[in-house]
Amino acid sequence: MNDQDNGRPSEAQTVESEADGQANGMAGDGGPAQAEAQAATGGDELSTLRDRHLRLAAEFDNYRKRVERERADNIARAQAQVLERLLEPLDDLMRIADFDPATTPSGALHEGAEMVEKKFIRAMEAVGVEPIDAEGKVFDPTIHEALTTVPTDNPDEDNTVAQVFQRGYRLKGVLLRPARVVVRKHG
Repeated sequence: MNDQDNGRPSEAQTVESEADGQANGMAGDGGPAQAEAQAATGGDELSTLRDRHLRLAAEFDNYRKRVERERADNIARAQAQVLERLLEPLDDLMRIADFDPATTPSGALHEGAEMVEKKFIRAMEAVGVEPIDAEGKVFDPTIHEALTTVPTDNPDEDNTVAQVFQRGYRLKGVLLRPARVVVRKHG
């Protein structure tokens, strides 16, 4: 009976199979050649992943810098648009300041100053600034700053604004400056 009949490979088949395993970089018993091949494959994979990670990190850093630069440019453009609207009233104010008080009637200066004020207010409204209407209103600490109080005999006037010392302003609903007011107190 030969080796093939008892289910075992012949000696020639065993040698041939070991030769094939070594040609593929693996020893028939899973020895050092196989381990080296796996380590080389793992090392290449690790190197590829590391390279990909570095590229993604650099790409994200560039994105972050570009977004910061665009944000700064947008802020600068918005500021320039606001200031551009204020230049014309400023020019008018400078013209009024250049008038000779000896030859210009005070009524004309006053009228010129009122015109500049109206132009300035229109420019502020165009960018979304709105004055806070406070006089006679109920005191609201979120938009009013009480400087002092004055007594009142009328209980209906308790906690209402008697006088505005300095107007308050909002920009599109956001408080820029509270109105500085005198508040009536009943009591």
